[in-house]
Amino acid sequence: MAVSARRGTPLTIEEIRAAGLRLIVAGGVEALSMRKLAAELDVNPMSLYHHVANKTELIRGICVGTVGPLLDLPPDDGAPWQDQLRALAYAYRKLARTLPSLWTYVHNHPEVIELKEGGLWDVLFRILSAAGVPEDRREPTADVLHGFVSGLVLAETIGHIGGAQADEAYETAIAMIIRGLPEH
Repeated sequence: MAVSARRGTPLTIEEIRAAGLRLIVAGGVEALSMRKLAAELDVNPMSLYHHVANKTELIRGICVGTVGPLLDLPPDDGAPWQDQLRALAYAYRKLARTLPSLWTYVHNHPEVIELKEGGLWDVLFRILSAAGVPEDRREPTADVLHGFVSGLVLAETIGHIGGAQADEAYETAIAMIIRGLPEH
């Protein structure tokens, strides 16, 4: 690990990601630069490149390693698939509302993260299986659900739907999804 002459202690990837997330929360993804991050950590900017290749890799790491675990995924506890799908949809919305700049950035920059990898997708495919969606229809169904829910979250994030109206619209959308899934 690189040790900064100013800091005296080695940087860790977790520390870098946490500081990067703080900058994003404070000023949006646009506020994150390697120079600003280095200043936040009191290191030479080149020290960061011992841990991440570039800003895109840093944001990917923040999403997967720091933010991903914050997503409150429903457990495989035998609850009805409808309840699990509703819980997943609300967890997704909560994360998007908590980190709107990062959520929007990731959806506008698909090179940042492979959207179909990891926890959320694994849980969604498990729920679709429990709902009776045939294996060969799960990925296209997941794509449609993601697009539908993301569109609604985007409308809320940019202010097209607000307040209690947003809560009602979201619940209506989730209810429509749940009613429609058995038809697949």
